[in-house]
Amino acid sequence: MWPVCHLLNVLTLPIPVNAEWISKGDRTSPALRFFGRPYFLPPSRVFHTRTIRCEPLPAAELGGAYCKDHICCGTAGHFRLESAFWLGGTEAWHVMGSASLARLHGLFAVYKPPGLKWLHLRDTVEMQLLKGLNAGKPPAPEQRVRFLLGPVEDGEEKQLTLKATSVPTLTNHRLVCGPEFLRLKIGVGHRLDTRSSGVLVLGVGHGRRLLMDMYDAHLTKDYTVRGLLGKATDDFCEDGRLVEKTTYDHVTREKLDRILAVIQGSHQKALVMYSNLDLQSQEAYEMAVRGMIRPMSKSPMLITGIRCLNFSPPEFLLEVQCMHETQQQLRKLVHEIGLELKTTAVCMQVRRTRDGFFTLDDALLRTQWNLQSIQDAIRAAAPRVAEQLEKNLRPRFDTQQLSSSDHPGDDSKSPGSTLRLESYSGH
Repeated sequence: MWPVCHLLNVLTLPIPVNAEWISKGDRTSPALRFFGRPYFLPPSRVFHTRTIRCEPLPAAELGGAYCKDHICCGTAGHFRLESAFWLGGTEAWHVMGSASLARLHGLFAVYKPPGLKWLHLRDTVEMQLLKGLNAGKPPAPEQRVRFLLGPVEDGEEKQLTLKATSVPTLTNHRLVCGPEFLRLKIGVGHRLDTRSSGVLVLGVGHGRRLLMDMYDAHLTKDYTVRGLLGKATDDFCEDGRLVEKTTYDHVTREKLDRILAVIQGSHQKALVMYSNLDLQSQEAYEMAVRGMIRPMSKSPMLITGIRCLNFSPPEFLLEVQCMHETQQQLRKLVHEIGLELKTTAVCMQVRRTRDGFFTLDDALLRTQWNLQSIQDAIRAAAPRVAEQLEKNLRPRFDTQQLSSSDHPGDDSKSPGSTLRLESYSGH
């Protein structure tokens, strides 16, 4: 048995002063020689590890040959290095968590229920993702050698001696160091206010840059808006302070459709003006055929399509395709429609059914806000996101290169004042 001081020199880090590095033939692993004996060790990075587990080797494994988890110490003593010496527990856990984190870069959509703030939704998703990333099973704790006093029976006399004992170290334990991941950067796309519901796009990691591309592409969004005739409130919502009550018996489906057609026509004319396109050019014709006409910069709310899905007085349901909108502007739109129908109307519900290339089918429900479901959603949406962004951003870039007209800034290019829609530009 080696003296305690000699054994300490083998197991204590850093390398003793009287040690020197030597090579071992064709082996790339370094070796260490001190006290006249060679000790072949794993790569030098292992000396950053603070703990080693050592145990005697059976005689069948002797002979001085080096393998990756052995130190050959001659015949005086033989010790095995556990795999944790090669890759510490915290490092292995970090690699495992990083692999899951690498699959989180991208865009995905969730369904926001009414009554929930978008900020709380984002925090909830972040908490669930962190919970999933930190839920991985940690590796077995590293072992280190401790020399403990123990009795040794030598005939009739009992003596105390130091024995090398392997004990677990808790320096890298989860309860000591805390969770590996503490925060994720999650971006929110076109936001929804508290009363609204529907598709909300989120970006994780590098996906936050794609959110800016979505803004620059000026993609349209679809809403279903439910209105109620015969009431007027201070905030255009059904639960607001009542301002006026009116009759609505004279309102028909034909009158409503006529008003919606006027709204759509006035906004489509404004869309062409804000796109900086020459209506006499071939480029404008081709973009109109493909439905690729977009404003070159920020503009008031523009409605590209609006129609009535259901008319059951006093309630009616509209489908609105628009861009650069807010949900409050859509509620005010219901109020304006009521005034044009010679009555009043309030908004009962605003629900987003599509945001760019994300639809309700892509939106994850509350029960699906977990690591695995979000990773699957990001992976499924990635090809479509890349294709659609390239398709929508390229025409805009070409138009900027070819167009030399000034940016529209006069009020004459806003939607028709007949429906009092020009007031939306202030939102």
